[in-house]
This record gives sequence, C-alpha cells and structure tokens, in this order.
Amino acid sequence: METSIFILIISFVVLLALNVPIAISIGVSTVLTMLFTIAPGPAITTVAQQMTTGINSFTLLAIPFFILSGLLMGRGGIARRLIDFAKVVVGMFPGGLAYVNVLACMFFGAISGSAVAATSAIGGFMIPSMNKEGYDDEFSTAVTVTASTTGLLIPPSNILIVYSLASGGVSIAALFIAGYLPGLLVGMGLIVVAAITSIVRGYPVGAKAGLRESMLKFLAAIPSLLLIIIVIGGIIAGIFTATEASAVAVLYSLFLAVGVYREVKIKELPAILLKTVETTAIVMLLIGTSKAMSWILSYENIPQNISTALVGLTDNTIVILLLINLILLVVGTFMDMTPAVLIFTPILLPVVMKLGMTPLHFGIMMVLNLSIGLCTPPVGSVLFVGCGIGKTSIAKLIRPLVPLYIAMLIALMLVTYIPAISLWLPELFGY
Repeated sequence: METSIFILIISFVVLLALNVPIAISIGVSTVLTMLFTIAPGPAITTVAQQMTTGINSFTLLAIPFFILSGLLMGRGGIARRLIDFAKVVVGMFPGGLAYVNVLACMFFGAISGSAVAATSAIGGFMIPSMNKEGYDDEFSTAVTVTASTTGLLIPPSNILIVYSLASGGVSIAALFIAGYLPGLLVGMGLIVVAAITSIVRGYPVGAKAGLRESMLKFLAAIPSLLLIIIVIGGIIAGIFTATEASAVAVLYSLFLAVGVYREVKIKELPAILLKTVETTAIVMLLIGTSKAMSWILSYENIPQNISTALVGLTDNTIVILLLINLILLVVGTFMDMTPAVLIFTPILLPVVMKLGMTPLHFGIMMVLNLSIGLCTPPVGSVLFVGCGIGKTSIAKLIRPLVPLYIAMLIALMLVTYIPAISLWLPELFGY
C-alpha cells in the first residue's frame, strides 16, 4: 500500500509542477499507481471503466444546462443591470462601490453558478469603475475575487451537484437551500471588511439615487433575479427536479437574453453552445479522472485508514474538525474544486459522520472551505482571472486579500461549529 500511495502522490505532484492540466495529472497518476497494484492490462481497463461510471449519472446532466444558462446570462446584459440595482441599495454609503461590487458578485454568482464568470462579468465593469473613483487597483480586484466565490454556495451551484454525487446521494434541493445562509454570511463578512477599509482610507461616498431612478433600476433587475426564484422555488415546490430545473433555467435565460434584453443575437448562439461544450468537456473529464483516483484510494483502504488515524488522534470534535479544515485549505491551494470534492469527500465524510456531523452540513463546510482556495495562490483560478482583469499581479494582491481571507475564515469557522447556519433552512422546508 505504501508504495502505491507514494507513486500516486509523487507522480501527481510532479505532473502539476510541470504545468500538466490537472485532469490529465489525475488520470496519469492514477494509471501509474494501478500498474503497481493491478496487472498492467486490467489497470487501463479499470481506469476507463471508473471514468465512464463516474460520469454516467442523470444528476450530472444539470451541469451543462447550468453552464449554458450562466453563459447566456453573462452575455445578456445581466451584470450591468445587477450592478445598477446594487448601486441603488448600497451605493450611497462610504466606500459604496465596494459594497456594490460584493452584492453584484453575489447576485451574478448565484445566477450563473460560476465564480469565474462572476469575476469576469462583474470585475470587467466594477474594477475600472472603482479605480476611476479613486479606489486602489489591488483593493478593487481583491474584493471582486473573494466576493465571486459566494455564488458557489448560493444556488444554483454546480459544485453542490458534484458533492451530491460524491457523497452518495445527498439531496441536491437540500444542498441548494442549505447554501443560502452561509453564502450570505460570507458576503456580509466581506462587506464589513470593505466598509472598514473604505472608512480608514477615505474612499468616496456614492450619490444617492432618486425614487424614480431606484424604481426603474429595480424593475430592470427583477427579470434577472427571478431566475433564482423560478429554479429554487420550483425545486422546493416539487414542480421539477434539480436536473429539470437546469433545463428550465436555460429556457428562461434564452428568453431573457434574446427576447427581453435583446443583447444576445441568434447568430451568437452557436459560439455560446460551443463554449458550453468546451467547458462541459473539461468538467466531465475532471469528474471522470477524479472518480478513478477515488476508486484506487478506496482500493488501498486510504479513507478507512485516515478515518481511523484522525479519530484515534483525539476524541475532541473541535480539534478534529479544525484539522479537517486545515487539510482542505491546503488542498484548495493546489487543486481545483471539482476533483477535490470528488477525491476527499469519500475520505473525510466517514470521519465527520462518526463525530455526528450530517453529510449535508459537511458538504456546505467543504464547499465554503474550498472556495477560499479559488482565490489563493498558486492554483486559484478566480485569482488569476481577477489579476488579468485588474491588470495587477498576485504579489500586489496579497496585502489587500489578507483581511478578506480572515473574514472568509471566520465565516468558515462559524459554519463549521454552528450547524444551524447550514441546517436551519433545509429543516424548515422539511429536508
């Protein structure tokens, strides 16, 4: 067992260091490991079988639909309308544009289900606007990068669908509902940090919108915000499943972007569909290779051994949960969320269940934890996108990011040790 795990870890780390795409790194390291644990011929066959089995799920059909919905919303002028609405709500306070940035990222992230999409759509408009008003470039970018991750908790969220698969069937509807309060908690923490920073640095106060202007901007944003109500409301009411809800989201987004706002032309749809296919292919390859790696870990009894080691280390629940969070924080710095969820859920879920934590609660904690990794070097995808849009470097972003990281970590600790933050809403709706 020691030899195979050594091969798995070393080959994976070396491939990542060589900048090999993470899906390929996972697949190649899994094959190399299997060559030393299973006969060479069956090893390749087993990897192929596990990859096929991993993506052969009706639940995963929701992912390409939500990706397409997010792309349509991103191209359809949704971001600008949500920013205008956020300005009406909080733009008149000191440092108001920073609050607008956070709220707009939360709104758009929830609608698109993608942190990268939120960073691109909102950051592309808000970062230059904040810089023009006198905000530091690095601060504007740091706020956008961290706030964009809230959309991974506030539904619809693709990563919560992936966790449902990895955990063995936790209700997607329950996960969607459970993500609201933790997502809002992270957003409020970021707003508090932005408020303190804005007051200390003397950032400008935005103009207060009149009643007529406020109503017009609110009405313009309603169709976009309705997507969340339609999707989540339909799931809660039992009108359709999460997978069916994703198809409804596509139809509504298409109607909004092409028919109502008219910012997406019919001739642009083939390019949007092609981008959807490209993104879906990447996600499915990640899922397939990650499931194969999860299988080899299970074959070598790694989850059971780690579970026994952690529980045997101490009987203090607080300490064990802290250790698990530290492990996931380290994992999140070098691994994308999808493979991290698929690989580490089978390893860590048995541990927390022995402590009395429900799979639903653990899922929200895990996604919030790994969201922090998206905006931390060296592999944070959202961080790199934000640096590109803000035209700055990671080194310059570290200082303004630190207090925002602290706010996210405080939210993580609250979610970890106060189960009601994640479980109250699902219990209220009977999940």
